[in-house]
Amino acid sequence: MKRRSESDPTMGPNGRKIFPQCRPDTVNNQLESVLDMKIANQAGRAVLVQGERALDIAAASDGLFGPDIAELYETWSAFEDWASTDPEGPASAFDADLLGPVSPRPRQSFCIGLNYRKHAEEAGWPLPDVPMVFTKFPSSITGPGAAIELTGSTVDWEVELVVVIGKRAHRVAEEDAWSYVAGLTAGQDISDRTTQKRPQSSPQHSLGKSHPGYSPIGPVLVSPDEFPDPNALRLGCELNGEKMQDGNTDDLVFPVPHLIAYISDMLPMLPGDIIFTGTPSGIGSVRVPPRFIAPGDTLTTWIDGIGTMSNTFVAGPGVRM
Repeated sequence: MKRRSESDPTMGPNGRKIFPQCRPDTVNNQLESVLDMKIANQAGRAVLVQGERALDIAAASDGLFGPDIAELYETWSAFEDWASTDPEGPASAFDADLLGPVSPRPRQSFCIGLNYRKHAEEAGWPLPDVPMVFTKFPSSITGPGAAIELTGSTVDWEVELVVVIGKRAHRVAEEDAWSYVAGLTAGQDISDRTTQKRPQSSPQHSLGKSHPGYSPIGPVLVSPDEFPDPNALRLGCELNGEKMQDGNTDDLVFPVPHLIAYISDMLPMLPGDIIFTGTPSGIGSVRVPPRFIAPGDTLTTWIDGIGTMSNTFVAGPGVRM
């Protein structure tokens, strides 16, 4: 793995790789701290994913960085410098069954509503003029293979691209936004529609989407420069093998750089914070008849270039379906 530089093979007309949503004259500022890299939280330890190998970061760095992936974001720039040296050391087999959330303890978790054009259309809502921001409380975060307890009979799925922040971001310009991103991962904004819509006069998005386990993220964190275009990623989910959602982030009303600029203009975003960027069309509650998750169901979530999560569901205490 290595840092991208101006001498690397590129895609832009000026001889440099260009991310859409960025001005060509600011691309170098965004890429100078971006590293081709995948990391994971395997068996509770931060690892660099090297093909089928999982390099233990704490062991390979001789303790320069600890085993806790959450603490890694606090020293992200130093970690990138170290990781760019192609480190070697103790490694084990990469094991998807041992993966936990890639940002297990964010101090802030932001979510964006109605951020896909086709989703707004299926819901019958006009496109928003500014991002619709709410939160999923961090206690709802779980891993990419976790079993999740259902809280009722109207629990829905929402596949989402999730952004993990790598350094403090306050009043960030849109053209600089990608340089503040540690990486991208997959997520599900699991939603209890009954709780979310109660009371009908003032829906409580955050409560309905923050039950324990309702924010699975993973399987790995991928640096933005791993993608040919991080603004155009195909994503979707299946329920028991049946396709429910199949979209692309190029349908976002407000792309990732805009979201970072908008939120950071209001308040500082901190290392390890996450943004659920919105869901494409295909949710269950707008189907005719409505379709929801039931005990025993398996929800498979995927994003091209990131990987797949598989979460099973069980009835929670006192829940009758």
